[in-house]
Amino acid sequence: MTVTAAAPPSTVSGKATSLTAGQLPKWLPWALLGLGMLVSGSVFTILNLGGELHDFNIAGALFFGFLFFAVSTVIFSNIVETSRHAADRLATVLVSFAFTLALIPLVSLLYTVVVDGITRFDPTFFSWTMRNVVGEGGGAVHAIWGTLLVTLAASVISVPIGLLTSIYLVEYGRGRLAKSITFFVDVMTGIPSIVAGLFVVALFSMVIGPGQYMGIMGALSLTVLMIPVVVRSSEEMLRLVPNELREASYALGVPKWLTIAKVVLPTAIAGITTGIMLSVSRVIGETAPLLLTAGFTTSLNLDLFNQPMMTLPVFVYTQFQNPGTNIDAALGRAWAGALTLIIIVMVLNLLARFIAKRFAPKFGR
Repeated sequence: MTVTAAAPPSTVSGKATSLTAGQLPKWLPWALLGLGMLVSGSVFTILNLGGELHDFNIAGALFFGFLFFAVSTVIFSNIVETSRHAADRLATVLVSFAFTLALIPLVSLLYTVVVDGITRFDPTFFSWTMRNVVGEGGGAVHAIWGTLLVTLAASVISVPIGLLTSIYLVEYGRGRLAKSITFFVDVMTGIPSIVAGLFVVALFSMVIGPGQYMGIMGALSLTVLMIPVVVRSSEEMLRLVPNELREASYALGVPKWLTIAKVVLPTAIAGITTGIMLSVSRVIGETAPLLLTAGFTTSLNLDLFNQPMMTLPVFVYTQFQNPGTNIDAALGRAWAGALTLIIIVMVLNLLARFIAKRFAPKFGR
């Protein structure tokens, strides 16, 4: 019996392939990252000797520390592993850096809002208005109710219109009319928010006269901003529904309108709900159109069709712009209003995820 010797491992550019090459220890990249930050921090500390603490260049230290980490990781990977592994690690480092860079402003924003706004998160803030309050105290209950009512009214108007428009474009629309609708929806997506407010002001000035401020005007201005977002997001979700599902329904004799209601919409409900929540998040923090339409008031008003109605974005703006006799108290109320607005958006998104998960079709056996 003849015994043949095992073939030597194949090589690429004189190095072993990934099947036979060594690998860097899992702890080494973290060690290189820590070493890079230590070296960079030490260098910038030496350069800042004799200066003030606030003159220390944190951004520069982090950047050069990360640069040291990226270069050293690629060098070690190229020595121990292969050039392909080194390129892969470089791409991973760059993607991680981009993710971290995008996350820093978000974390910084949330930290600042929470730290500055939590001090006024008390029962008074959620039970009092700003009526006859010029210094400390006061609350934003009138602004919270105004935001909820205006946003709810805008959603009730815009969601059916946007959803039905997207159904028409995907299921029925053909020819010039569908192309024209798509074009105008794209144009509306990019209009400035203050233009929507001016449009509603001009419309109501012709109908009931100038100088009017009402919650329904604010809701209509937000509707102009919400409709194109709902249309585009719902349209994309409906196009993702496989045509095989529609054809199977038609083959069973189900009419088209019932196929849309029972097959297409339930299949795309998760994406549609997410798109609706994105449109709500897009408009709930708008300030310019609400300043022009809903106006400003220090009292609680629950009537959308009579008198000005306060909203949280306008409340935050006025507290910063017109702090009154006690600047610190006004700034505390403003930060608390901003934190409340973020919490409302977070709750709405969690609710949307629950609804999408609850009503999404189950494909498991």
